[in-house]
Amino acid sequence: MKTTRFAFVVATLLCAACCLSDASAQEEKWTSLFDGKTMDGWEKVGRDDSKWEVKDGALTGTGAASMLVNTKGPYKNFRYRAEVKINDGGNSGLYFRTTRKPGFTDGYEAQIDSTHTDPIRTGSIYGMCHVYKQHVKPDTWFTYDLEVRDDVWRGREVTRIKVTVDGNELYEYLDFDKTFKEGHFAFQQHDPGSVVNIRKVEVMPLAD
Repeated sequence: MKTTRFAFVVATLLCAACCLSDASAQEEKWTSLFDGKTMDGWEKVGRDDSKWEVKDGALTGTGAASMLVNTKGPYKNFRYRAEVKINDGGNSGLYFRTTRKPGFTDGYEAQIDSTHTDPIRTGSIYGMCHVYKQHVKPDTWFTYDLEVRDDVWRGREVTRIKVTVDGNELYEYLDFDKTFKEGHFAFQQHDPGSVVNIRKVEVMPLAD
């Protein structure tokens, strides 16, 4: 009886250790794309009077329209997360599967907008799935978490985009057109009235 009980305890401890090991391995798959200090790995694409800089440990966009594009990649299937803050009346976007050329048209855009005159709010995939409810107040840090992967649904190829804001999963959008195949990550500086701040930018590649 004692031997059986001892064996059970050992097995339980080993199982717990394996679970902790698996959790640690999962966490190690996240790769940081921003060091919190420099613009290394990022390039501005757009107007000269648009400004991107590091302030108080965050990427900060001000001025005229531009994109701040990450030079790593391209990425296809992944989880991607970042902490974001947008000012009152501001507008920005978190782009994925995008190119490194000027303009706001290439790539999927996860909208960043709490009170801008454009009523399409944070949590939207712009032009595809729109959210009109305010989930985040302006001038407030929140976490954007996206899971993007190509899949097959009922015999049809599809790109799945799962959108989570501050731990609340809003929806999973199915893009049967598979509009954008792969690409880089980027942030949008929308207009001179917008100020966007980004920190803790991380990606976890997923298997194809």
